[in-house]
Amino acid sequence: MVKAYLRYEPAAAFGVIVSVESNITYDSSGKHLLAPALEKVGVWHIRQGVCTKTLAPSPASRGPSLAVTSIASSTSSLIASGYADGSVRIWDSEKGTCETTLNGHKGAVTALRYNKLGSLLASGSKDNDIILWDVVGETGLYRLRGHRDQVTDLVFLDSGKKLVSSSKDKFLRVWDLETQHCMQIVSGHHSEIWSIDIDPEERFLVSGSADVELRFYTIKRGLVDGQPVSTIKGAENVNNGDSTTQNKWEVLKHFGEIQRQSKDRVSTVAFNKSGNLLACQVAGKTVEIFRILDEAKAKHKAKRRLNRKKEKKSAKGEAEVMENGDTNHGTGEEGNALLVTAPDVFKLLHTVRASKKICSISFCPITPKNLLATLALSLNNNMLEFYSIENSGTTKTLAIELQGHRSDVRSVTLSSDNSLLMSTSHNAVKIWNPSTGSCLRTIDSGYGLCGLIIPDNKYARVETKGGYALVGTKDGTLEIIDIGSGTCLEVVEAHGGSVRSIAAIPNENSFVTGSADHDVKFWEYEVKQKSGQGTKCLTVSNVRTMKMNDDVLVVAVSPDAKYIAVALLDCTVKVFFADSLKFFLSLYGHKLPVLCMAISSDGDLIVTGSADKNLKIWGLDFGDCHKSIFAHADSVMAVQFVHNTHYMFSVGKDRLVKYWDADKFELLLTLEGHHADVWCLAISNRGDFIVTGSHDRSIRRWDRTEEPFFIEEEKEKRLEEMFESDLDNAFENRYVPKEEVPEEGAVALAGKKTQETVTATDLIIDALDIAEVELNRIAEHQADDKACVFHNDLIIWTGEEKTRGKAAEFQPNAIMLGLSPSDYVLRALSNVNTNDLEQTLLALPFPDALKIMSYLKDWTSNPDKYSILSIVKFLLSPRHEDKLLDYPVTSSSGWGQLPGKGKRDHTCFSRPVWTYSTYGRAVWGQSVPIGTGATTPDAIARNRTFCCCSLIASFGPSLLAVSWNGLTDKTTVVVPNSPKRQLWEGYLLDHQFWKIPPSQSDLDGGYWVVFQVELVCRIATVLLQTHHHQLVTTPAARPMLTVLKDILYARIKACKDTLGFNLAAMDHLKQLMASRSDALFRDAKSKLLEIRAQHSKRLDARLETREEKRKKKKQKKSSDGHAWT
Repeated sequence: MVKAYLRYEPAAAFGVIVSVESNITYDSSGKHLLAPALEKVGVWHIRQGVCTKTLAPSPASRGPSLAVTSIASSTSSLIASGYADGSVRIWDSEKGTCETTLNGHKGAVTALRYNKLGSLLASGSKDNDIILWDVVGETGLYRLRGHRDQVTDLVFLDSGKKLVSSSKDKFLRVWDLETQHCMQIVSGHHSEIWSIDIDPEERFLVSGSADVELRFYTIKRGLVDGQPVSTIKGAENVNNGDSTTQNKWEVLKHFGEIQRQSKDRVSTVAFNKSGNLLACQVAGKTVEIFRILDEAKAKHKAKRRLNRKKEKKSAKGEAEVMENGDTNHGTGEEGNALLVTAPDVFKLLHTVRASKKICSISFCPITPKNLLATLALSLNNNMLEFYSIENSGTTKTLAIELQGHRSDVRSVTLSSDNSLLMSTSHNAVKIWNPSTGSCLRTIDSGYGLCGLIIPDNKYARVETKGGYALVGTKDGTLEIIDIGSGTCLEVVEAHGGSVRSIAAIPNENSFVTGSADHDVKFWEYEVKQKSGQGTKCLTVSNVRTMKMNDDVLVVAVSPDAKYIAVALLDCTVKVFFADSLKFFLSLYGHKLPVLCMAISSDGDLIVTGSADKNLKIWGLDFGDCHKSIFAHADSVMAVQFVHNTHYMFSVGKDRLVKYWDADKFELLLTLEGHHADVWCLAISNRGDFIVTGSHDRSIRRWDRTEEPFFIEEEKEKRLEEMFESDLDNAFENRYVPKEEVPEEGAVALAGKKTQETVTATDLIIDALDIAEVELNRIAEHQADDKACVFHNDLIIWTGEEKTRGKAAEFQPNAIMLGLSPSDYVLRALSNVNTNDLEQTLLALPFPDALKIMSYLKDWTSNPDKYSILSIVKFLLSPRHEDKLLDYPVTSSSGWGQLPGKGKRDHTCFSRPVWTYSTYGRAVWGQSVPIGTGATTPDAIARNRTFCCCSLIASFGPSLLAVSWNGLTDKTTVVVPNSPKRQLWEGYLLDHQFWKIPPSQSDLDGGYWVVFQVELVCRIATVLLQTHHHQLVTTPAARPMLTVLKDILYARIKACKDTLGFNLAAMDHLKQLMASRSDALFRDAKSKLLEIRAQHSKRLDARLETREEKRKKKKQKKSSDGHAWT
């Protein structure tokens, strides 16, 4: 019979306040701080100093947990977090749920930035790429390439129309998002640029690097009469009307530099929300705060600077010595407008000095009264600090530090009833509640290497409520901790070297310690009243000492207290009788020192873990090695048996926790979760949970579940995970030529190939196969003189058999859920995630792509048929707002009088589909005039509804409005409930959008307009782009192309003026294919010419060699003939 085991799964992780891999940021309200905590994002309530919410990936996602590397907050409740694998997750901070996951980067995400509206998200990565994401549509728009090194920071300009990026390649790049190209490259830095930021009014851009100065740039917002307009008066000289073309299109112009006080590199530069302060955080312990002066004060400061300069010159008498021409030139300069420089605008106000190295800073968006700003700092010792900035100075107001250790966790110990957990670190001992993860006590101590909570037994009656604990330190002392009061009672000088191990002797009031001073000491403890003290406390006394030949690393006592095992630095384990201390066994075989060991509950087995990465299982009766297992990829740091079993857990420096069966010598489970070396391990008495401590300062609890598993199934899962992890290095991809360095400002697709896209491709292929089989069955029945009728997406077969004369019904395939073949395929396509559609279609083989394209005729000919089945989650391109709003709509129902006709709404990012989930509620009510008044999310959403209805009016029968009373789907458009609802109803009824007039309750419940046209157009575009050459050269595809040319192009051409460039896919496709084919032709032609030239050279060389050989032969014959004669 196959043995089943119970699965362990991650249950809780605590002890991490803030990790060093990512930045911190405030939310839009300013009440909460978002702090990275390894793979999670903690939402900290600042006033209360507690973590109110944790944003963590779902446990269903397999694979190792990846650290958060970047965080950005929008003006709404949405939060974006980037991860080490290149993924970006969008969270709703109010609900604490993950809205979507965006996959596009191949390296860790290093920069995230929302635009002002929160509709677009820009992400930069270690793969040198920048991706623009549509937050509402939950899809990637495009990828910008051009940087030659890691992208370090991003910032939007000109209301989101431009993007500035910084990189380690020492350049700033300005991208035009409307044309998707790099319009300016800014140089000047001599080292890597680490951070950039702009003030709220978009006057200045500051960049920081490892240079000793900060560089400032002025921003030109646009053109007036063909000339650039600067945002700073007096910031540039008068050019007397001669401006070059380069200056005309220059967005960033160098303004000046400011010398920094610190010599460390810049880590972060940030303006506060009011724009009057600039913070420069360096990779050290200081933050320099600069005051930004207004225009009048800056000019006054510049004037004083010029006056001082003039006074110095006059004091030196240089004015009398200078010639007349030179003097006149100087007065002409002074007569011009003042030249305001960066030191005139930015003035050093304060320097904030923290206790430890600063990792990140963030300004609070809400400015308290009587303060200039509030600044939050994250330190590299797992701590958050908050400073209030005033004119007179800076004050530390709050520090969040009690919920975690300042350094790595070196040991964890559970109490006998599993109700308390003790962890030690370099300067403190913390007592935790292992079930909730809350910190109960924090006691200052030395560098604790090991610990022991005194067990409750009849020999040591503990009167204090919490009990006692012992801590062995690096200094060789034993610290006696009173858990109830949270104090250190006594420090005992126990050893001359560091105390490496403490082990309790079962059923006795004693314990044993091992130290680097070659001693193993036996101790007894008792609770007694000391002289001069009114209360009883725990005292310890040394009973026996055993001298060893080398440093003692670990000691272990058998459960029956018969044997004591001592691991030495010479890679051996000595086993002694505990009563007489006589030698019993020597266990040797490890190549490196034994770092941990444990004895089973029945005393039969002893397991040792070593720095040689191996686990060895020994028999304690004869000392024979039962099995040696290569357990971890690095040193094994801790091992322990589950009570009353031969199952054991081991942890190592490879960040893994492994579950073993010591009888079968099999690996049962591998638990991934830690982000650094795992130092220690503790198992509860019942084995229902384990606790591990790590170098990443986290303490994790893993609970045993009731889910059984089998060894063979786990082996298959591990093989599958290895295959999935090697997806990018698959055999067919290893020998593909490496991707060339992208061109300047190149644009590419936003997505990437993932396991999800591969799975989606497989599902589409399966749907195509099932649909093909169904079509063959349909053809067979049609051949039998039976008729097929499609009605409301259901297949109804009618007809009479010729022989029997009875009505026969066709039994459709139950897998297809009563859908027609084309419906079934379209359903599979609509189930693909928005962000994965392109990559899913690109992975399709050509025959399957040909099958999909054969369905395009049906999809485009009968769009009304797929209204409910294809609820499309894709939104229109943000580049065509003018085409949507300015399209002339002619209607008898008074459409021209609608507000916003012919106007451009700078706050509306042209999304005719507004999601219910974005702001948490549907938008109903009065209309808001489009323009500057539409600044709130509700107003923006109401404006979008007018775009939606304009789209409905122009699109014709390709759109259906269906009754949907549940406001749950994110892929829908709300028909507005305004005073002009009769206008909406009349117009929709006139154009036959509803076959039955809707009732009042239906209208109050909401009508949801469903799109399917863009899905079809997007599929057609990607497939035609990908398989263009094969389609053209394949004879079997010519009839299908002919049909599509007549139907698809005309269908989309009719929608071109209404829906814009994104849905006019064929025009774009023609241009793109023409450019591609031209490029391919030019490249092929040049290569062909090179090959022909090389071939001709080879032929000429061969002919020359042949002719030379012939001449030589003739010469030889002639010479031989003469000699013979």
